[in-house]
Amino acid sequence: MDHLITRLKKRTRIPAESLNSKIEMNSLSHPERSKHLEEAKMDRIELILARLNENENIQRKFHELESKILSILNFQDFFEILLTEMGNIFNVPYVWLSVIKKSSLASLINPLIDSKIIIEKTKFIDRSDFNAVFGNISTPRLYNNSFEPWTVFLPKENKYLTGSIAIAPVYIDGEIVGSLNQWDHEATRFEPDMDTSFLEQLMMKISLCLSNVAAHEKLKYFAYHDPLTGLLNRRAFESVLNSEFSRSKRHSHVLSLVFLDLDKFKLINDHYGHDVGDDALVYVADTLAAIVREEDIVARFAGDEFVVILPETNADKSDSLMKRVQHYLDSHPLNHNGVRLSISLSYGITSTENIEIKSAAMLLKKADEKLYFEKEKKS
Repeated sequence: MDHLITRLKKRTRIPAESLNSKIEMNSLSHPERSKHLEEAKMDRIELILARLNENENIQRKFHELESKILSILNFQDFFEILLTEMGNIFNVPYVWLSVIKKSSLASLINPLIDSKIIIEKTKFIDRSDFNAVFGNISTPRLYNNSFEPWTVFLPKENKYLTGSIAIAPVYIDGEIVGSLNQWDHEATRFEPDMDTSFLEQLMMKISLCLSNVAAHEKLKYFAYHDPLTGLLNRRAFESVLNSEFSRSKRHSHVLSLVFLDLDKFKLINDHYGHDVGDDALVYVADTLAAIVREEDIVARFAGDEFVVILPETNADKSDSLMKRVQHYLDSHPLNHNGVRLSISLSYGITSTENIEIKSAAMLLKKADEKLYFEKEKKS
């Protein structure tokens, strides 16, 4: 079998000529009729053997693709191998993903946009556009004449407006999150009346693999991230701090650390409830992440305590940064169900400009001590 879909068996039909041949058979002599029946039997056997051979070839190609993706547990490798190997194994000129915006797949794809393969072979579409084409049908769709209903799925290049396409839904944990699409310049490659059962079988396995990768990536993510704020957790922070401190010493670059917490956070929890307290933590985390530079690192240390690692930044510039953060919080109070809550921060800053600091642990300890001193002044 040369292609994934082209050779798939058509839905069973009884040609008109076969009815005519039955009429003609009745006019033949017994020996002639026996000969024709034997020839027809041989033809049928050859057809069955050919179909079995085709199915075996399909299964072999399925197994080849599965063996390449089953053991993959990170998204970038999964998508890159899927999008390249599927085309290679099944001899499909172009394979790409349509990803429904704001779906779980979109959130997984977005961090991978530095991958050339994924950039070139991913198209984001609105869920309403996806549903307008598929409706309640979740089986693969094949098309080869007018592409008008499918243009939302197609790449921008004009060459994909002719030929034929196969569009198969992709699932993560039972949710339709997009489709895996195939295009061929030949109009006969993906014809609407072809049987898609083999493609459905393949997509089921791809979706199961994708769900498995998603589960593994989530476990890995929460091993290093705080589940409430999405920031790095203390474990990840300490690892990053050690690396940045070593790099700072190796290249003689200054490194600053900010240790901060929310003022009167216990009163926020006691007066407004823990939901508002959680909102306050998330609001501070989002504000810090939005204001710092891309190369800076923000982490949740514990409770209402946060830390900010500022490579190649001295203490004065770090203090200016924190003043900008506080100014933003002052001018944009947290709004929780009509309650406007002003959030105040206290912070301590240390940097490697201080020659007494000989380790990452000491940098953190000195910043913590300065934070404590600031809190004492406010009490």
